[in-house]
Amino acid sequence: MAKALIQAPFGPIAVDWRGGALAGVDLVPQGERDGAVLPDWVRAEFVAYLADPGHRIDLPLQPAGTAFQQRVWSALRAIPPGRPCTYGELAARLGSSARAIGQACRANPCPLVVPCHRVVGRRGAGGFGGARAGAPLAVKRWLLRHEGWEED
Repeated sequence: MAKALIQAPFGPIAVDWRGGALAGVDLVPQGERDGAVLPDWVRAEFVAYLADPGHRIDLPLQPAGTAFQQRVWSALRAIPPGRPCTYGELAARLGSSARAIGQACRANPCPLVVPCHRVVGRRGAGGFGGARAGAPLAVKRWLLRHEGWEED
């Protein structure tokens, strides 16, 4: 597995890939990366999204997860930029609970590509990556604003 960083307006994004597929994205990376050079085809997708929030990052994925998580992650990819849905709305669509949706979002290994930031609470942005405050939530709010969503 190779790991590299991309600079974004909100800070670095750590990207991990194996062979020809994305294995993970960390929007609030801690620690060092191995200094690998990110392949141009990967970098180009992230740069395009950061320049144009309507750009759908289209990269081959290798996300490991349960059948339920895979179902949620597939539904997340169908949420358009700037039009987030609530955990409850997505839960109703998938015949699940809002808490289970939140847990699947938290387990998402490839945020941005699988846009879990587009799932929000009934009264605001909600959490992100298991955090209700701090850097992860600041990144989620930046991404939502980048896509044109205004928090109430």
